[in-house]
Amino acid sequence: MTAVLLLTGVSAGAQVPTAPLAFSATPDPTVRYQPLTSPYDVAYLTNLRVAYQLDKVISGQQTDLGRVQAVSAWVRRQWKHGQAASPQNDPVAILQAAAQGKHLRCVEYGTVLAGALTALGIPTRTLGLYTADVETRRRGAGHQLAEAWLADQHKWVLVDGQLDAVPLLNGRPLNAVELQRALAEKAPGFAVASTSGTTARRYARFIRPYLYHFSASFTAQPTPKPGAVELILVPVGAKNPVVFQRTYPLAGHCYTHSLASFYAPPR
Repeated sequence: MTAVLLLTGVSAGAQVPTAPLAFSATPDPTVRYQPLTSPYDVAYLTNLRVAYQLDKVISGQQTDLGRVQAVSAWVRRQWKHGQAASPQNDPVAILQAAAQGKHLRCVEYGTVLAGALTALGIPTRTLGLYTADVETRRRGAGHQLAEAWLADQHKWVLVDGQLDAVPLLNGRPLNAVELQRALAEKAPGFAVASTSGTTARRYARFIRPYLYHFSASFTAQPTPKPGAVELILVPVGAKNPVVFQRTYPLAGHCYTHSLASFYAPPR
């Protein structure tokens, strides 16, 4: 991502939508390319899978959701959350830094999680979340995690490696937009799957302010807009954010209101 997401928490005065956000259900004709599920080649992913014994991590899991949950718990155990940044946007480099005692950010949890799941054959993309006031907030305006494609459920599902959390509604895993709706509606069937002690109440309190703008990476060139790196999903009627925390430019990316395009199945 162009902006560097530093998870410092959102203050009590954050702008948190109290109603479900509105998006378009119609495909966006300007979004012609699939979001990126991995920037790494097959050899790299094979090495990641073997070097970190990822097949053992998912041993005994019979569903895609079970495999995602197992990998999420494994990623959560690799280091303690902190504000150190990895010099490379690379799962292996991040895991090596963690082994040296670095306490890394949400960005690194999302990157390792996406890489590990993709190495196991589950298409996964990193997902950036921004607050409604992402342009004017000085700190705590973003969080990074991942969304995995569950082939057996034919849908994208949010998975947060930092807190080892997969949100559920009546037992069905949710993507980021579905999560925003469930929290806004105070859905009675909301729960969080976690083996690390993250409760539904704790996770809802933490994640709600970030669920306003959603960004994912594009595949290699050509992109819908020359030079665009991110596809940013913006609620209908909201302004396209062009700067992160007053400093980091977001301008030049591709914006859409379309859920159909943002959540298109991976190829």
